[in-house]
Amino acid sequence: MAYMIAGIVGLSIVAFVAVIVGTYAGMNANDFASGIWPMVLNLPLFGLPIGFVLIIVLLILSMRRRGREAGDAQDKR
Repeated sequence: MAYMIAGIVGLSIVAFVAVIVGTYAGMNANDFASGIWPMVLNLPLFGLPIGFVLIIVLLILSMRRRGREAGDAQDKR
């Protein structure tokens, strides 16, 4: 799950940087409307919130697992 989060957030950041570089290179709004650019523009809009939600899910799953392990350790005493 951690690799999935890293992949989604990493790809979103790369797309964000690509938009910044494209804008710096002189592209305008019409240039971003064709080809693969609409997907590159929308990827951070969806990828970063999904990554944030997945981080929360990973934290919850980790806490539940640790709580279960602590409960099992107390039962063995």
